[in-house]
Amino acid sequence: MSKPKIYFSRDEMQKLNTEKLLERGVKIEDIAVIAYNQQKKYNSSVKMEDCIESVEKILSLRDTFHLLQLGAEIDRLAEEGMFRGPIQDILMQDLGVFGVDEIFGLDIARLYGAIGQTNFGDIDVNKPGIVAKLNEDGKGDKPACHTFLDDIVGAIAAAASTRAAQIISEDTARTKKE
Repeated sequence: MSKPKIYFSRDEMQKLNTEKLLERGVKIEDIAVIAYNQQKKYNSSVKMEDCIESVEKILSLRDTFHLLQLGAEIDRLAEEGMFRGPIQDILMQDLGVFGVDEIFGLDIARLYGAIGQTNFGDIDVNKPGIVAKLNEDGKGDKPACHTFLDDIVGAIAAAASTRAAQIISEDTARTKKE
């Protein structure tokens, strides 16, 4: 019997994360749009290509890989009613005082420092784009569970926005003469 694969290259992690997001109804471009709009408020020279590249880069990071894979799996299991006791209802209702899902988001946003965390807080409160859709899909007749995924997606967008700002800052530093 062969051992299961538990180590993945960055390319493999990015591919698996992209597939998991698509499985849950999220495209890289959906996340990049949030990152772009977040950064556009502060920097008119932001480019969508940098935001897409940033999302892809963040999806290739090991911490993001583990958090996204685990969070999406928790959401799926909750949809299938696989948890016992009150945690099943807490997950399905996306209880506001639960907070564990925000910890996943903060861990991803923290990869890009205090600004990443600040961007995450703004996205988490205002729920733009696909984050709002994921949040709303959890309500209605046949609710989906995106308790973890909406925060993870928002955090990836926040980190991508911050990374795009860092790219712009680096480009500016290279072109400025002393």
